[in-house]
Amino acid sequence: MASALETKAKEAYFDDHFELALDLYSQAIGINPKKAELYADRAQANIKLNNLPDAVADANKAIELDPSMSKAYLRKATACMKLEEYQTAKAALETGAALAPEESRFSKLIKECEERIAEENGELPKETLDVVPTNVVPVKDVSSVKDVPDPMTVAAPTKSTYRHEFYQKPEEVVVTIFAKGIPPECVKVDYGEQILSVAVNAPGKDAYHFQPRLFGKIIPDKCRYDVLSTKIEIRLAKAEPIHWTSLEFSMEVAVPQRINVSSVAANQRPSYPSSKPKRVDWDKIEAQVKKEKDEKLDGDAALNKFFRDIYQDADEDARRAMQKSFVESNGTVLSTNWKEVGVKKVEGSPPDGMELKKWEY
Repeated sequence: MASALETKAKEAYFDDHFELALDLYSQAIGINPKKAELYADRAQANIKLNNLPDAVADANKAIELDPSMSKAYLRKATACMKLEEYQTAKAALETGAALAPEESRFSKLIKECEERIAEENGELPKETLDVVPTNVVPVKDVSSVKDVPDPMTVAAPTKSTYRHEFYQKPEEVVVTIFAKGIPPECVKVDYGEQILSVAVNAPGKDAYHFQPRLFGKIIPDKCRYDVLSTKIEIRLAKAEPIHWTSLEFSMEVAVPQRINVSSVAANQRPSYPSSKPKRVDWDKIEAQVKKEKDEKLDGDAALNKFFRDIYQDADEDARRAMQKSFVESNGTVLSTNWKEVGVKKVEGSPPDGMELKKWEY
């Protein structure tokens, strides 16, 4: 069954039906989750769909299952280069080159990574930078390498039993994933320059996979995590002392402001910029909820409550889709389909008889 699905997935991929290929590879992985080749091939489909964090996660899983698969390192490097994570990409390429010394693409991409790293450090003249290609390598060339990358994710439940939140200090971001009674050996955490990849696979519990592209860059060697009795606590060392307005990267987020570290008191409490900026009075909230249930809402109030309920019960992908579609469409479109919203800009859709105009400042 898995081999038949794999064959159909390859046919769909070569016919440029990447969404179908992704779905078929996922079904095959559900049947045979220990086959590295499936993750490597699904990584390439994710690259074509621009699901870059998922592609990195798939490549990592393929490498975990088969560390000798050179194309998995190539897939990982391809996705990381598109994410502008050149240090991580270079490390993957060097390992892949050692496994397949006859493959010339590794050396070419290593050179490109070195040029990009030098560019970021201000070490190349502008004339040289202008000729550095922005694309990694034609996809057909990538797919011809024998091995393909992999993430470490299988399809997660629609509504996870886990939840996460974060707070930050000037020098680090602390991500907390609430999960009770998880053995440390069932938790795997990987770091990239701007990627966090978390996988929890505990017997008798739902699988949990979290692979966000982070708001800012981190220093992987200085990051660490602890598995406690009620939670997993991950400490991400910031590459720059900037204020993260969210945990995940977004094109709509304004330019971050650098934090003046010297002005922050040593005993100051860390700020919670996301879900819980203040201490929560649960008794007050419970009373408010009961009051709302007794009141009959109509008009805008009822509509706003309807959207809040959808967002509260949605999974991570649906929330991301709602935020992105609402912002990009100037409040005229609200979608929960991340696969559709995540690959393109959402255009505004004004009501009949009206037109959408952009304000100039």
